[in-house]
Amino acid sequence: MELLIIFLPLIGSLFSGLGGRFLGPKGAGLFTTSNMCITLLISMITFYKVGICGETTTIVVSSWINSELFNVSWGFLFDSLTVVMLIVVCTISTLVHLYSMEYMSHDPHLPRFMSYLSLFTFFMLILVTANNLLQMFVGWEGVGLCSYLLINFWFTRIQANKAAIKAMLMNRIGDFALALAIFFSLYLFSSLDYATIFSLVPLYKDYYINILGFDIIGLEFLSLLLFLGAVGKSAQLGLHTWLPDAMEGLFWFRALLKLHYMREHPVLIFSPLKNCLARKNLKIGTIRRKFFLIL
Repeated sequence: MELLIIFLPLIGSLFSGLGGRFLGPKGAGLFTTSNMCITLLISMITFYKVGICGETTTIVVSSWINSELFNVSWGFLFDSLTVVMLIVVCTISTLVHLYSMEYMSHDPHLPRFMSYLSLFTFFMLILVTANNLLQMFVGWEGVGLCSYLLINFWFTRIQANKAAIKAMLMNRIGDFALALAIFFSLYLFSSLDYATIFSLVPLYKDYYINILGFDIIGLEFLSLLLFLGAVGKSAQLGLHTWLPDAMEGLFWFRALLKLHYMREHPVLIFSPLKNCLARKNLKIGTIRRKFFLIL
């Protein structure tokens, strides 16, 4: 049942995008919104099972990469953090779908817009439920792609084209930092799976790496890269200049979608890793501890 949470928005996106001319604007809106309502209902049931009853669930769908000692699977992890984020994501997305049906009722391209919204939700759910860093990165990049599509929805406007390109370029900074963090995690732990990383962290608490002649604690360097990735994706500390331009392509609730979803990236990155990066026996600087506390 948990897999329906992931794939119902994708089904809505495919039917609305590919069969929009047969469903019509109203039919596409009803179909995608109904899928989101069902997704929200299943998320609430999963929240009760996992969050209240404590039934943590791990689902491995299939093998993805299998190369000697490096193995990555398509898997989903439903723990207490995940189900909380599912409620947040599904609730906001359902409300945005409902509002879009009326706000965009005059637009003949409503099926395409609803398809983009559902696809945005699908990638966000991939990001939330991933059980390894590489799959999380797939959801991360998918959200960036959907942001480009939503900003550039009215693609006949030159300013919308410029705003979408600017957003993509600015987001590359955070993407580059997260990609470096993934590569370094693979180098450090020889795995990208969350469970494996958690179990190996105590062995690397005093592991140092040499960068440009400076000895740096490996876990501190990893936490810094993850933090830079979250900063870039959530449009903070000087990397927010594309947000005002993004309003050119869409309307005010696009800001609601962005502010609520993208502000979750620091939580989504650091919360699964907080147990291993913020242990008592790990010497993390005071400033970084405050960052963890804020996040």
